[in-house]
Amino acid sequence: MDNNSPKAGLSHWAPIAAAISIALMTFVLGQQPWLDGATLNDPKAAPRAVSPRGELWPDERSTIGLFRQASPAVVNITAIGVQRDLFTLNLYQIPQGTGSGFVWDTKGNIITNFHVIQNAAAAQVTLGDQSDWKAQVVGVAADKDLAVLRIDAPPNRLRPIPLGSSKELQVGQSVFAIGNPFGLDQSLTTGVISALGREIDSVTRRPIQGVIQTDAAINPGNSGGPLLDSAGRLIGVNTQIYSPTGASARIGFAIPVDTVNRIVPELIRSGKIIRPGLGIELAEEQIAKKIGINGVLIVDVMRGGPAAKAGIRPTRRESSGRVILGDVITAIEGKKVESPNDLFLILEDHQVGDVVTVALLRDGKTVQTKVTLEAVQ
Repeated sequence: MDNNSPKAGLSHWAPIAAAISIALMTFVLGQQPWLDGATLNDPKAAPRAVSPRGELWPDERSTIGLFRQASPAVVNITAIGVQRDLFTLNLYQIPQGTGSGFVWDTKGNIITNFHVIQNAAAAQVTLGDQSDWKAQVVGVAADKDLAVLRIDAPPNRLRPIPLGSSKELQVGQSVFAIGNPFGLDQSLTTGVISALGREIDSVTRRPIQGVIQTDAAINPGNSGGPLLDSAGRLIGVNTQIYSPTGASARIGFAIPVDTVNRIVPELIRSGKIIRPGLGIELAEEQIAKKIGINGVLIVDVMRGGPAAKAGIRPTRRESSGRVILGDVITAIEGKKVESPNDLFLILEDHQVGDVVTVALLRDGKTVQTKVTLEAVQ
């Protein structure tokens, strides 16, 4: 046989491979007698005595009491999607994600994050007593990542959570997060308030201000659950984590309870947030910056709306095709406006019917006008 043929090469390596295999088997099998040959058994061996624990520390007893008091108010929310069978064409409901929430009142209103139910066709709420209830949507505030669901449960099964205030919070005070991370049953994590007054983006990219930052672990599935103070009062709704991997990186965010307590009653009353507005359409921020505008460029004005009544001018195109830029809002009530977000945040501090002073840049000159805010969607 030719020594350069593939078969000749294999024949050359076969003895070496066999030797390696025998060596490995000898090494592995050689260990087994040592494992099986234990001879130091003691027939009198018994479980060791348990050392007395003594009293739990006061802070431990306090945390246990807080969890027992608050957990009946915390619920698990299963978002349900619809899938069509490819063969029968029948529609089936399937779970597509879980989140947390909490009981708002004895009428069956349940609070959670909007993003928990955003793409759901239906939802199911599981109370702390493990009973399941079909949920209906009462109202959503996507800009604030909040939603109100309602279940038809008897009042004696509903344990509303006590409310606190986010105005009096301080960095460093203890906080407690309860939820259903990764679809597991209720879990408690503890930490402190790391910072106050943070700003995060909602699912609509609108800013949520005054957000609480905490190092209490908030994992997927905790969204919509309550953040509590040491008195067991609601101080925020857990909504986001900052993590490149999706697991807790000890940076979590919660919507402050004062925002929740302002928005939820409005959602229960009307199913949506009635925002005060000017009745205008704005240019995208990138476009305004590209053409060197420092402020908010008005693209269109709603006919008969507040801005139109105040004589505010939209961008328009002449018959020749030349574009005439509209007014640019530079300030409202003396507060500088440099972006659409600045405008939205300033208007949040006002009510429908308020009269505000709007500073405009028009034809290179600054002018001011009064605008009566009206309800906008």
